Amino acid sequence: MSMQVTPEKISSARVLVVGDTMLDRYWYGAVDRISPEAPVPVVRVTRTEERMGAAANVAYNIVTLGAQASLLSVVGDDEASHILEALVAQTGITPYFGRDPQLKTTVKLRVIGRQQQLLRLDFENSPENEVLASQSATFEQRYPQHDAVLFSDYGKGGLAHIVSMIAMARAAGKVVLVDPKGSDYARYKNASVITPNRTELEHVVGHWSDEADLRSKAHQLRTSLGLEALLLTRSEEGMTLFDAQGELHVPAVTREVFDVTGAGDTVIATLAAMLAAGMSLRGAVPIANRAAGIVVGKFGTATVNYSELFAAD
Repeated sequence: MSMQVTPEKISSARVLVVGDTMLDRYWYGAVDRISPEAPVPVVRVTRTEERMGAAANVAYNIVTLGAQASLLSVVGDDEASHILEALVAQTGITPYFGRDPQLKTTVKLRVIGRQQQLLRLDFENSPENEVLASQSATFEQRYPQHDAVLFSDYGKGGLAHIVSMIAMARAAGKVVLVDPKGSDYARYKNASVITPNRTELEHVVGHWSDEADLRSKAHQLRTSLGLEALLLTRSEEGMTLFDAQGELHVPAVTREVFDVTGAGDTVIATLAAMLAAGMSLRGAVPIANRAAGIVVGKFGTATVNYSELFAAD
């Protein structure tokens, strides 16, 4: 273990998470027959489950580690938004929800039968500008009380004003982390660190032929965007940090992989909590890597707590 962060240090670390939240809804059922109406299975729903997704899951990962998280997001004024807010409040996250009555809160409904996903239904649309403007005003009031700001971009339109928010937070000397989406990374200019996975980075810099090519592409992107660092998460290949000192590569913590759902959320959440607790980026990367290794060994969107993370090797 590099440097141990005390539970006291972590418990006083405050992270403001800004981004798209969603409700992950699961319908589990028995599949006994094929429908007489069409060649599809009939699922007799026996159990339903609801979980926080996207930015809310990132915030949940932060509080599970023992740090403090606030969540700034735009939601609808519908049943899903109230369920989401209740789930968020139960976990100890401080919610700042901007409500847009025209907005459908994003819901991903997964129908699961015979231990497999049979269907996923997505309910979503994009938020209106007025609500996003009020979100910026709330951001301006709230970010000074936090040690780090984490933008969780799921491409749902909730981060239309990210450029000015990053500028504000960086001008005040806050650490700014971004989990990026899409191919336009110009909006993340001057962030402290962005954490793309392989597919996401490839969308932006194109395919790389080998490590040397990756290195030059990553550093070129980092300098052109004015980032302190770029952390590339590489699944079974671990992760690589590209910063002004060069590269730091940490191999994957090998363990049985059950599920990679939400592993990216765990990585950036752990990174944010450690940086907010005063750790250096190079000190925090191996810990975030370790957290990812633990979480992929659990089923579904999972989290890691302090004692699991800092358990004796």
